[in-house]
Amino acid sequence: IPALATESRFVQRLREHLEEEQLLDGRYRLQEVPGGRVALPVVEEKLSQLRLPQEIPCGLVQIQDPVPSRAARRQTPAQKLRDELRRLLGKSWSEELERDVPRAWQRHGDLVLLSEDCFRAAPWEKLGPALWETVASALGGRRLARRGRVLPDGMRSPSVTLLLGQDGWVEHVDNGIRYTFDVTKCMFSPGNITEKLRVASLPCSGEVLVDLYAGIGYFTLPYLVHAAAAFAHACEWNGHAVEALRRNLALNGVQDRCHIHHGDSRQVSGAAQPRTPHPRVPSPLSPLSFQLELRDIADRVNLGLIPSSEEGWPVACRVLKKGTGGVLHIHHNVETLPSPAPPQTPVLQAERESLEGAGSDGEVQHPAEDGGKETLGARIRPEWQRWAEATAAQIRGLLVELHGQPWRTSILHIEAVKSYAPHVHHLVLDLECRPMLP
Repeated sequence: IPALATESRFVQRLREHLEEEQLLDGRYRLQEVPGGRVALPVVEEKLSQLRLPQEIPCGLVQIQDPVPSRAARRQTPAQKLRDELRRLLGKSWSEELERDVPRAWQRHGDLVLLSEDCFRAAPWEKLGPALWETVASALGGRRLARRGRVLPDGMRSPSVTLLLGQDGWVEHVDNGIRYTFDVTKCMFSPGNITEKLRVASLPCSGEVLVDLYAGIGYFTLPYLVHAAAAFAHACEWNGHAVEALRRNLALNGVQDRCHIHHGDSRQVSGAAQPRTPHPRVPSPLSPLSFQLELRDIADRVNLGLIPSSEEGWPVACRVLKKGTGGVLHIHHNVETLPSPAPPQTPVLQAERESLEGAGSDGEVQHPAEDGGKETLGARIRPEWQRWAEATAAQIRGLLVELHGQPWRTSILHIEAVKSYAPHVHHLVLDLECRPMLP
């Protein structure tokens, strides 16, 4: 890097001069150079503006192995990225480009995944590969990709462009579980980590799980690895996710306790056909026709599809053990109206056995609006309770219709996973479903 070298007695005066002219390169430390002199790094892009002060004897030199300054070592990755891009652009740098620089990103090993709303201005295109190499280096990555909008193909397939690197396969670790997947083909939602942690703590020893929307194993794996489920049936229609799921089961040593059902689990045989199936675009790697031939097998069913898993409810009812029933974990996006609500009813764990309403018990926990976590016993929102009660009633009706005998559905828990959009929350309802003995 370029620097001005001077005798030690002139260092302070030269430093003040360079700082005043905004020529001192604060990324690097001052260094001693041959001849007993001290070299002060200067900003390379401003060399043309450099005017050597006549009263201070100094000369232009090159520092071969510059040492980062303390300030540079304290820089955040976002600051480092902005500074590197400003140096790359030189005089072309502008406020418009600065607004186009990302301030947040995801990291998966050595791959950095950028958001879709960055580097859209025309001047970036002129930089070619140098831009992506600079970004990756500044953020400490070796590969780079940019996220687009989720494709409307029914599978929540990502639209991700690989900008630097040969492939998009990455590995991610959550709660001691290893996940590998291709970021250009599969979704990974870090916002669901609280639900994955909760699932991992459920008492599932000896149980059989059916995961109707398994993906790459977001919930299948916590059930098997931490919650000690005896066996899992993982249903998934996206061929790319199925490939990742196979790898993930093997990575975590639970491949012998899981059977993958590759296809659209909403297509079922018998009387439990979904009532309003939506058309979908089949994955190139998925079978064109498929019927889930599971029945009377599950102690627990996970329905982890948003914005709604309703099309899977008839299938969930069919796979539950008809003699003993089980628990459904139903994911859904629920709108919370911003208008003032009537006084809300606190639901405490101690009251679970005494509460009756639509045949349900309740324990409620949900995050605050700002994403913080409220304590157990917090007030439940009326919209959430109404949705849970309506869901419980609908599931009960499906079970009665399927088996021809009374069933009881009880709300065990309502979990708010995250705020999905303004006034929309991703909820999970734990619903216990039991046949009523004659």
